[in-house]
Amino acid sequence: MIELPTFAIFFAGAALLGVLPQRVHGAVMLGVPLLALAHVATLPLDASLPASFFGFDVEVVRVDALSRAFGIVFAMAAFLAALYGLRLMRTGERAAVLVYIGSALGVVYAGDLLTLFAFWEIKAITSAAVIAAGATRWAAQAALRYLYVHVAGGTVLLAGVLIHLGETGSLAFDAFALDSVATWLILIGFAVGAAIPPLHAWIADAYPQASVAGTVFLSAFTTKAGVYVLARGFPGVELLVWLGVIMALYGVVFAVLENEIRRLLSYHIVSQVGFMVAAVGLGTELALNGAVAHAFAHIIYKGLLLMGAGAVLYAAGTSRLTELGGLARKQPWVLVLFLIGAFSISGVPLFSGFVSKELSIEAAALLDRDVVEAGLKLASVGTFLSITMKVTWFAWFGTDRGVAVRPVPASMLTAMGLAAAINIGIGIYPAPFYDLMPFAVDFEPYAVGQISTVLQLLALTAVGFWLLVTVAAPKPALTLDLDWVYRGLPLVLTRRRAAAAREAAAPEAAAPEAAPAAAAPATNPAPASSGARAAVARALAPLAALQTQLAKPSDRSLPNRADVVPTWALGSVVLVIAVTLLGLGLVL
Repeated sequence: MIELPTFAIFFAGAALLGVLPQRVHGAVMLGVPLLALAHVATLPLDASLPASFFGFDVEVVRVDALSRAFGIVFAMAAFLAALYGLRLMRTGERAAVLVYIGSALGVVYAGDLLTLFAFWEIKAITSAAVIAAGATRWAAQAALRYLYVHVAGGTVLLAGVLIHLGETGSLAFDAFALDSVATWLILIGFAVGAAIPPLHAWIADAYPQASVAGTVFLSAFTTKAGVYVLARGFPGVELLVWLGVIMALYGVVFAVLENEIRRLLSYHIVSQVGFMVAAVGLGTELALNGAVAHAFAHIIYKGLLLMGAGAVLYAAGTSRLTELGGLARKQPWVLVLFLIGAFSISGVPLFSGFVSKELSIEAAALLDRDVVEAGLKLASVGTFLSITMKVTWFAWFGTDRGVAVRPVPASMLTAMGLAAAINIGIGIYPAPFYDLMPFAVDFEPYAVGQISTVLQLLALTAVGFWLLVTVAAPKPALTLDLDWVYRGLPLVLTRRRAAAAREAAAPEAAAPEAAPAAAAPATNPAPASSGARAAVARALAPLAALQTQLAKPSDRSLPNRADVVPTWALGSVVLVIAVTLLGLGLVL
């Protein structure tokens, strides 16, 4: 039995921010993750923290090899991101981040479904607060949409948990068979957190609207907690194999089309999580090791890539490829460090992504899953094309558009340097990394055949890019994704309502013209007509303001997409669904 759960360290750190002077807040942000890392690394396997909650026996903390691997990398990522944002974050954002990380660790160490659900919801609320800390109108609206989606997912999860409790009398969080309404609902709830299409669009919608440092934090915890619960609850489920392959390819396609770097990298979160989900679905020990290893490596190299994108945004005021170019001489160190992250995510030998990604691909090959293996390799090619080639060329090389660049804080470069060193260290000497996996790893990533295959694919991709570089050039175009279902529908409804209001107001305006002059004093139509037009104008004012702002492509805070629509309609629909599912869960 353990006395102190790891999440409590982060919660206590958030509380300290409220009472300590601001001059020591940076020390708290760095000290809490280091303390947590030391705590996680020394937790004995099979340790637990049982408790009782309203008559239910719960296990607040359960430590095993699977949770330990995620706990260690979560603490590492927390330190790196805190160092990166040391000079950038305000008190409110820092407090939200610490509670967010603590809740993600609570999910990882939860030994029962009730504890899991509690931390799952805290994670949703606090991550929405991190997004809102972007401190723009767009960030606030994206945070609300994000929260609606995750509250809906959490409600589905709760319904599944309650039905499962009613059917089995157990809250134990172990592997489930996908053979009941309850387990299907639990899987759907997990799928929202893991961003499995079509439940994925919240990532590219919300993550780029957070602050420069906030996006780095967000990339590490929400989807990886989703991967963890899938690995814990649904290993070997065939459906996940195909959903994972679809994710890997879907994210790559949208990333290739993207113009804004942080949105592009957000789509690559979907793609890379697809590797993990497919590996969980394969379900063998090698595949599960692959899922955990790739989640671990992805947290580090995706954080590094988003740090690079954030450094560009901080220094240049924009992260749109169509507005960048020629930054290599202005940001040489950012370029070098970004390339290390790009080589890692692309699976280049001697970098972390190679030794992690090959586990999943080898697991598919050993099971003779040729289509799965081919799909994952194709996704790797698309990753190399869209990040290593496209982003690097058009941001740091290409046409110099004369963008003025200010220096970035030393803390940002230091964090990037540490993340880069970890990626290289894992790639060159993967044995200690493999020792952290939940099962013994009997795999040699640097076999000649594997290296040869990877290098050939990447070389051919590079040649293709150079031959078609003008075709691959980014364009300031709209990227339509499934979030338009809930972003566009309220806009359509609002416009129709406004049109109906105008039609209703038109007869009132026309009636006085046909009425006798003597009736004019009694009807007094002009004020009524003016009032109706004024009401319509007030109703449409927010949309008009949004359209005006969208006409300013150089504004770095604006997403390169259609209008951000009112969130009331989405919220109403989601809450109705949530209440219905909650009632169903309580009744059944």
